[in-house]
Amino acid sequence: MCVHLAGGIMISRRNIRVKVMQILYALESAELPLTSREAARRFIDQHLDQSEAIYIYLLYFLTEVACYARTDAQIRASKLLPTPEDLNVNTKIADNKWVKYLQEHPVFQQKKKKALLEPILDMDLVKKIYHQLIDLDVYRFYIIAAERDEKEEKEILSYIFHELMMKNEEFDQHMEDNFPHWSDDRDMMSVLINNFFQKPMGIDFNAIVPEEKREYAAELLFTAYEKKSYCRELITPKLEHWDPERIAMIDMILMIMAICEFLYFPTIPTKVTINEYIDIAKAYSTPQSGQFVNGILDNILKDLLAQEKIQKTDQARN
Repeated sequence: MCVHLAGGIMISRRNIRVKVMQILYALESAELPLTSREAARRFIDQHLDQSEAIYIYLLYFLTEVACYARTDAQIRASKLLPTPEDLNVNTKIADNKWVKYLQEHPVFQQKKKKALLEPILDMDLVKKIYHQLIDLDVYRFYIIAAERDEKEEKEILSYIFHELMMKNEEFDQHMEDNFPHWSDDRDMMSVLINNFFQKPMGIDFNAIVPEEKREYAAELLFTAYEKKSYCRELITPKLEHWDPERIAMIDMILMIMAICEFLYFPTIPTKVTINEYIDIAKAYSTPQSGQFVNGILDNILKDLLAQEKIQKTDQARN
């Protein structure tokens, strides 16, 4: 997956292409118009704002698992007949450097409140994951360390995220229930959270989805909608024995988007465009879609190049 570093956070154009594809599919299915670039931007912002909310929520949930150590200590100490172990619950993880960093970060907290994430939090699930954690050797080694080591502080949080949250079916279902695009964003979120663990203080929470990516997404959405008839005219002669009406709608949408990138996005290399849309077709359409999309786009690209209709800049990159 090709990614950009922006504001300390990596986000892939592939993920943005998928969101544009989904919006175009919804518009086509409902026969709804897209009247302006401003309308395209509103659609895109809704989808990307949810991606941002997912990212913030994952970090929020992670901090709550760590902070549950204090709750656990209070519950056990308040037993009628607490054992010495009940009275000596180790709460080191609740004061983890990066947990405290997030709790005290004004922009992170503002984003959490704006996205209304607190009512979503499942404390029963937080509790379950915390109790899974404290039974593990990796946790015991963490709490017995005499001094706080920055690397260990990050590693224990990374373990909770990757091993106890992302591999937990109940957590996965929790995310699916509360965030409709979770399954599409899931892989990207692992990249984003890993980037946080690598350089927490390098994260700009005001630029989780950079403006340039929002502009690219809105422009791709509007262009693909506006130029769909012209793109269909290029696609139809290449179908030979295929009936255009029987082509999978997603395949047609992806080919239209790719042609628009060929013609109207000079900084994106044609090879990158073809490879990305083949991968998306394989993931989201039929088993034959990757090969089908590849063949059609390759033929159209040859014609456009021969007609000198494709102009790419020297700074082309993805």
